[in-house]
Amino acid sequence: MFPMPLKITRTSEHTPHVSSFFMEPAEGARPGFVAGQVAVLRAGGGKGKGTYIAFAAAPEDEGYEFLVKRGQALGALFEAGPGAPVMLEAVVGRGFPVEEYRGHDLVFVAMGTGLAPLRSALRHVFQTRDDYGRLIVLYGARTLDDFCFEEEIDTLWRSRGVELRQVISRPDGREWSGPTGYVQGLLDHLVPELERPVALVCGSAEMIAQTRGRLLELGFEPGKILTNY
Repeated sequence: MFPMPLKITRTSEHTPHVSSFFMEPAEGARPGFVAGQVAVLRAGGGKGKGTYIAFAAAPEDEGYEFLVKRGQALGALFEAGPGAPVMLEAVVGRGFPVEEYRGHDLVFVAMGTGLAPLRSALRHVFQTRDDYGRLIVLYGARTLDDFCFEEEIDTLWRSRGVELRQVISRPDGREWSGPTGYVQGLLDHLVPELERPVALVCGSAEMIAQTRGRLLELGFEPGKILTNY
């Protein structure tokens, strides 16, 4: 099945530096994936090392969606238009097996574009929303302008009962009434409220390590701190 040629069908800008790229197989059936898994993508038709980038859409969504940042390995996609070729080399990682945690409160902890695989899992959970307890998203970004999926958050997420708590690490002087600092700092007052919580975490390696350490200090079971890769 792999490698499989994909084509870009459309794009959607979230910030001046981050956009969603929607893709589908150039021909044939669409390979499935587990929510939060990672695709190995290579832009263009030439050879080279693939880039690891998480699926931002749920397995049930039509086509694939990836959150891409300018200047990173797949930044060349910003100059490519609809129909441009992309090669799907493999699907890797364990993803987030949320079906194993029905009846639990789910806490999604994300920084920056690390929201993408957590959004994949969250949209997957929406398919059977009543099987889960509270859905809480802790989402950190550098500035107010760096948050993604704001329209979806205001409509779909809120209609599904998602509790969103945002934090910015670099206030830029604009009006912001929310907390400042790092996303893992939001855990302290939240975790004691929850029953049977499971944490899904994605971000930089440093952020994941710090978040895991803080969750363990707060009494989290190690097996209920999940990463997608």
